[in-house]
Amino acid sequence: MSIFTSMNTTASALTAQRLRMDVISSNIANVDTTRAKQVNGEWEPYRRKSVTLTEDNGQFSSFLNQALGKKENSGNGVKVTKVSDDTQTPFKLVYNPTHPDANEDGYVEMPNVDLLTEMVDLVSATRSYEANVTVFNASKSMLTKALEIGK
Repeated sequence: MSIFTSMNTTASALTAQRLRMDVISSNIANVDTTRAKQVNGEWEPYRRKSVTLTEDNGQFSSFLNQALGKKENSGNGVKVTKVSDDTQTPFKLVYNPTHPDANEDGYVEMPNVDLLTEMVDLVSATRSYEANVTVFNASKSMLTKALEIGK
């Protein structure tokens, strides 16, 4: 275990949470986008995107320790596995016969983005980012104090 393990772990979490906040802001920005992608000649509204995070154990030492039967209890951080479209939630139908994308009944398909859900996710990602900044600063402070011991 290196002295920089905690900083590397925190840096991976900061990167992952930053990407999560970017995806959430993209969802909020496209809440009214009715022509995001063309499928079979028809325009489809924007689909909500979500980020999947998993434990990062892709380093060689973790695989070697696992093969040798050693337990490794220190984490290596997180990584983004994928950014996926939400295909489970249906599009919202809004009655607006004057909209250029309205169907013959006057309804417009709107993106499946819920602003309340996005705001809750954004607050969660922001708090996680702030907590990781605090951990990073504490690690940096401990390393600085350790260097001052020898003076």
